Amino acid sequence: MNDHESAGPEATPGRPAKHLQPVDPTVPLDARRHAFRPDLAADNLRGRVEAERFVAGNWGQVVVPSIQIRNKPDTNAAVDTEALFGEVVVVYDVAGGWAWVQLLRDGYVGYAQADAISNHVEWPTHRVKALGTFVFPEPDIKKPPLAHLSLNSQLRIACQEDQFYRLTSGGYVAVRHVAEEDTFARDFVDVAERFMDTPYLWGGRTRLGIDCSGLVQVALEAAGIAAPRDSDMQRAEIGNDLLMPEDFEGLQRGDLMFWPGHVGVMVDGLMLLHANAHHMAVTVETLPEAVERIARRGSRPTAVKRLSALCA
Repeated sequence: MNDHESAGPEATPGRPAKHLQPVDPTVPLDARRHAFRPDLAADNLRGRVEAERFVAGNWGQVVVPSIQIRNKPDTNAAVDTEALFGEVVVVYDVAGGWAWVQLLRDGYVGYAQADAISNHVEWPTHRVKALGTFVFPEPDIKKPPLAHLSLNSQLRIACQEDQFYRLTSGGYVAVRHVAEEDTFARDFVDVAERFMDTPYLWGGRTRLGIDCSGLVQVALEAAGIAAPRDSDMQRAEIGNDLLMPEDFEGLQRGDLMFWPGHVGVMVDGLMLLHANAHHMAVTVETLPEAVERIARRGSRPTAVKRLSALCA
């Protein structure tokens, strides 16, 4: 039933050592980021959970522009996040057209349609740095594109032909839209601002649709700063807590403002950028305006975090 049980990720040739992330035994298990269910669990959770079987899983790679990661193997199930072209995943199970996977990017666990994932992995050398780009069948902008790829999509480059890179997976992308894997944007807020007016989409991570924590994660990733997927994880794990005065004085560009289930980015000491369901888009508004409106629904800010990488 499952051809992804034979060899674990550690046995896969060409796996970069930097991707090895053992499970910390002191961290409470979270089904969003630890692969376990009654019948099956990741091999690195032996002794932590009970399951009928434990498997190491095999590597897989996203071969479509994006795939929705759901909490159940059902097209009507909620979408928790998206995985983008070229992202590498660990595949623990395949059944009924669905793959149960864990994303290398942030450890998120969920179900994706199996035909969107290849068991042949080409480890990325580059990534998309533009908000979006097109894959052309030839190095010619007049040719109808084969696909649209989003910011932070992962690419393996075969060679450069004039103003285009040829992908090992086929097709050509504009050199100007691509950066080497370890080259990043200088200002994550600038990246986030480029998403202005993007429609709000629960679980979204692209300019076609994005949610509040997806906006923060994608922008930080483009700047080389790893961040977890959901706002509660971001609240707990990134940045340093700041004292939050009633008048919100002293805030600065890049500070993260948290509410229960929501997060936004300060553009400066006054203006808040966030993807929100009120406007159904990524918008900028004054922080007092946002605080007052959200308070009418019974929710107050819970924390302000400042990233140490931005404090030097």
